[in-house]
Formats: sequence, structure tokens, C-alpha cells
Amino acid sequence: MDNKKELDVVIISDVHLGTYGCHAKELLLYLKSIQPKKLILNGDIIDVWNFSKTYFPASHMDVIRRIMKMASKGTEVIYITGNHDDLLRKYTDLQFGNIQLVDKYLLEFDNKKAWIFHGDVFDASTTGMAKTIAKLGGKGYDYLILFNRFVNWVLELFGKQKMSLSKKVKERVKKAVAWINNFELTAAELGIEQQYDYVICGHIHQAQHRTITTNKGSIVYLNSGDWIENLTALEYHNHEWNIYEFNPKHYSNKKHLAEPEEEV
Repeated sequence: MDNKKELDVVIISDVHLGTYGCHAKELLLYLKSIQPKKLILNGDIIDVWNFSKTYFPASHMDVIRRIMKMASKGTEVIYITGNHDDLLRKYTDLQFGNIQLVDKYLLEFDNKKAWIFHGDVFDASTTGMAKTIAKLGGKGYDYLILFNRFVNWVLELFGKQKMSLSKKVKERVKKAVAWINNFELTAAELGIEQQYDYVICGHIHQAQHRTITTNKGSIVYLNSGDWIENLTALEYHNHEWNIYEFNPKHYSNKKHLAEPEEEV
């Protein structure tokens, strides 16, 4: 069996287990290939908003089993609640074994501080009546992703390049682009006010690693992306943060990683 990649910290977010768009099999391959000291799940891991008894494939349960197994073997697991799993917030600060449930997390490393939270606190659509509308939009997004997979299957049959329908929609909506920029700037400003070195979010499904400078100072902004479209994570090792992007070619000769997860 191939050696696992040893990492200090891994951050993933927006997995949305329980939805059609979730790439659980790909995430499972990634989780089986790494051995982090700390695994931070930055919100929307289980999609409670769209949870259905009729759809929760074995591969989705395998991801949960893998995370539990990692915790049992020494990995510290920090589960930060998001908006799609906000029902878990009533159990904030619960800890069992190596797994801790929180709303936000302060990571200290190399004499630096990183403020980590999902990011839905900046989104007015996650509260009140707007939340109900957002839930309906989430269902529509999930079906769009499912339709997109069919489109890509047809494109591959004809030797054409894959496409992302949701990304094209977002790119054409200037308000969406402006909202993402405002989200990142707001997160950065709050981090600078608290004198943190890093601010790390999820929520907007856009992986990012850049320095944001305002008239009050500078901060490194990071976002772990998602496992719906981009299949990304944040990795910290050898004093560096990197954005990991899933590539199926890296797992083509590792058939053992594709085996179903054993019961914990």
C-alpha cells in the first residue's frame, strides 16, 4: 500500500453529503491518501437543508466512516458548522474523542493565528424568509449539477471538453462576482481588526489564497473551495499553505483506495 501524504493541517468545506452534486467518491480517495495531524471541516459537510431519506448513497456514508476512522487513529477533527448544517449549532462545543464541534476556530501555528469560520454570517440569504428561498435555490442548484453531469457525459462521447453550467451562470451575473469580492473583503477586514495573520472561510465554493490589503493593514485570505464543482482543499505543511485540486489521474494506479470503507 502506498504511503499516505503526511500533512500538518487539512481544511475542507462545502462537501454537501446527501446531495446529487457531492463528489463523495473523489473525496474518499483524497481522504484515504492523506494523514493529517488536524482535519478541519469548515461547514456544509452534511447538507441538512436538502437531506432526504431516499438519497444518501453508500459512498456518502463512507466519507463519514473515513473521517471517524481518521479521528480514531489520532487525527484531531474540528467540525465547524455552516448554514446547510446549522442544526448542529445547538450542540456547539460538544467534544467526543478526537472530534470537536464548534462554530468558529482559532488555529495557532508558527507563532501565527488563523481565524477559521464557514462564512455564512456575512450572507443575509441564510436567515429569515430569505433562508427558505435559499433552500429552494439550493435544490435548484443540486438539480443543475445533476443535469450538468449528463451534459458532460454527452460532451465526452463526442470528444468535447467538459463545461460547468453553474460557473457560466455565475460568471454572467455581475452581482454574483461583486458579492464574492465583498465577501472576501469583509472577511479580511474583520480579520485585520482582530490582528489575525490569516482568515480562512468556505461557503462561496471558490478556492482562494491571496493577500488582501486595506487602509488598516494586510491579511492572508484563504478559502477551501468545495467538493461539488472544484474538488479542492487547503493543505498546510512545511510552513506553507497550498490549494489542493483533485486529479483522478493521481489515483489511477491506487485501486486499493477505491475499496469501500470498513465499519469503524
